[in-house]
Amino acid sequence: MHWSFPIGRLFGSELRIHATFFLLLLWIGVAAWSAGGMAAAVQNVLFILALFACVVAHEFGHALTARRFGIRTPDITLLPIGGLARLERMPEKPQQEIAVAIAGPLVNVAIWLVLVLLGATSDMGALARLGAGTGAFLSQLASINLALALFNMIPAFPMDGGRVLRALLALRTDRVSATRAAAVTGQILAFGLAFWGLSSGNFILILIAIFVFFAGQAESQDVSSRAVAHDLLARDAMITSFEALRPEDPLSTAGQTLIRTTQHEFPVLAPDGRLAGFLTRDALFRGIAEQHGTQPVSGFMTEVPQLPLAAPLQSVLDALAEAPVVAVIDAQDRVLGYVTRENVGELMVLRGPGMTG
Repeated sequence: MHWSFPIGRLFGSELRIHATFFLLLLWIGVAAWSAGGMAAAVQNVLFILALFACVVAHEFGHALTARRFGIRTPDITLLPIGGLARLERMPEKPQQEIAVAIAGPLVNVAIWLVLVLLGATSDMGALARLGAGTGAFLSQLASINLALALFNMIPAFPMDGGRVLRALLALRTDRVSATRAAAVTGQILAFGLAFWGLSSGNFILILIAIFVFFAGQAESQDVSSRAVAHDLLARDAMITSFEALRPEDPLSTAGQTLIRTTQHEFPVLAPDGRLAGFLTRDALFRGIAEQHGTQPVSGFMTEVPQLPLAAPLQSVLDALAEAPVVAVIDAQDRVLGYVTRENVGELMVLRGPGMTG
């Protein structure tokens, strides 16, 4: 989501647009222009904008329902393949997850009903053409909202139908097994979507298939990690053997330390032992590439979350979703160690099935 930028806030969530969304608008506009001139281009672009307004409404269906269960949605991002509501977490109670999952498709059904009452039809064939009138426009919008509701309920995790499937499975088994089964189901269907997209020349279907495959895998790994982390603390995962830098150290010194050690991240400590920031390997490489080797590391360091030694490891995982590293501090705010995604992953492997002791 690094290429997305905010355009405002709505119902307490930041609304963001991914830069590639404008490539979609450009592609649609140019294709329509070449086929039918200016009028066709304008109508096609307006239709896509109206469609994505419905997508935003769909995502807010999830967000507002999740809010009823005490779950915030920091932001909603528009992508060429749809929208993505980033919930702080998914509800772990199956009944709540079902409610959150179906809320989005129900919004599309509600929009479809309103448009039908306004005189639109539900001819799915209308999606293959853009008519030259308000009636055709509304019919296409009604049809695609109905199609979105049905498509999102396909049991391909992490789509809405896949989340419903996971919740139903969780009624009979543990959440990790339910997630794994739903993810595998989604990945099998992703192959079907990819084949359909390749045979029909539909690039969007191929993108959705790729998203379903990898997002389902990532969700399964995240749920497994959180299950292992349930009874662990920050102290159980933190790196305690490390070399620190001082804010005034030149970037070239950090480069030498990178080569001499196995560290990828370096805490930058003030004289009193408190954290001034972290220098990541990417920031180091970027600074060296730009010929800034003599400049102090303080100009390249990043602020990171700081958690106490006894913080639950699940809180560390939440923080790592937003930062490359989490510092672990004592009661005097001095750095005791730090946690990265890599060493959390290693801990999960060692604590996972098959390991004892």
